[in-house]
Amino acid sequence: MPQARVISSAAACLRWAVLGCVLVAPSFGASAREYKEPNEQTLDRHGHYHSRDGSTVHQPAHTRDGSKPEGASAHCRDGTWSFSHTHRGTCSRHGGVASWVR
Repeated sequence: MPQARVISSAAACLRWAVLGCVLVAPSFGASAREYKEPNEQTLDRHGHYHSRDGSTVHQPAHTRDGSKPEGASAHCRDGTWSFSHTHRGTCSRHGGVASWVR
């Protein structure tokens, strides 16, 4: 019987270790992107909106020269660049996300 108890105890420790890795792992390497305000002179629109978390976000806009602007988080299907801070709702009313910026 003592051997069965040791195996059971080892299995319990392994389960806790795996659970700990699952709970902690998402925090490694999944850091939030640093938000940078776009240069207004390079954009064709200058409006802002308030996101659900209360932050002020530049509305999607085209760049005057077609390049990726500073602070862009996604390229929308209609050709505008999004500056959203979260994935949810990004490029809504702009055809959806064509590609995410890294």
